[in-house]
Amino acid sequence: MQHDDRPWLDRTHDLSSEDALREVYRERPGATSLHKEADHVHPLYRPYIETAPFAVLATLGPRGLDTSPRGDAPGFIEVADERTLLLPDRRGNNRIDSLRNIAHDPRVALIFLVPGCGEALRVNGHARISTAPALLARFAVDGKPPRSVLVIDVRLVFFQCARAVMRSGLWEPERWPELATLPTPGRILGELSAKAGEPIDGAAYDAALRPRQRGSLY
Repeated sequence: MQHDDRPWLDRTHDLSSEDALREVYRERPGATSLHKEADHVHPLYRPYIETAPFAVLATLGPRGLDTSPRGDAPGFIEVADERTLLLPDRRGNNRIDSLRNIAHDPRVALIFLVPGCGEALRVNGHARISTAPALLARFAVDGKPPRSVLVIDVRLVFFQCARAVMRSGLWEPERWPELATLPTPGRILGELSAKAGEPIDGAAYDAALRPRQRGSLY
């Protein structure tokens, strides 16, 4: 069956094995791609973690994969030692998707981003969820401790080259899109909640959103 107008429906060219992948990606990774790996937080990688105000956490659970943005002041993910990272779980929406996943499967992955830096740092490891009082107190802000802290056993660390950031113009304001083209959170909630039979006033939600968020960061 031809799918010229919708080529993504054509599965005859899908790559479903490593051998098939190597037929397309024939060049093997070079030394620079392989030798950048470390099984711990190398001293040269540590500054990336201590400077990053933003990271993305990936987890795996019974319902599948999840990615969650994490952010705070630079160094909010603490390097406790060369094999241990500490990530406080700040206030959010209480879906606890990542935490539920970790309770089932400890494997996690992180990507650290430093504003203005093309390279990203990738970290893989195993996490556990701690509510040790001394650990919570360690990450208190304005007297408000996190509800839990992820203790991450580092297994793999390496930097990701800058090509994706360069192509995206991520740190180039002149290439940023107009945000006015994006539907607001309230508009999205208003439409989807109405379909669920529990309508939410989207305009009221939008009006209160930023003040509520600013008042509940910690």
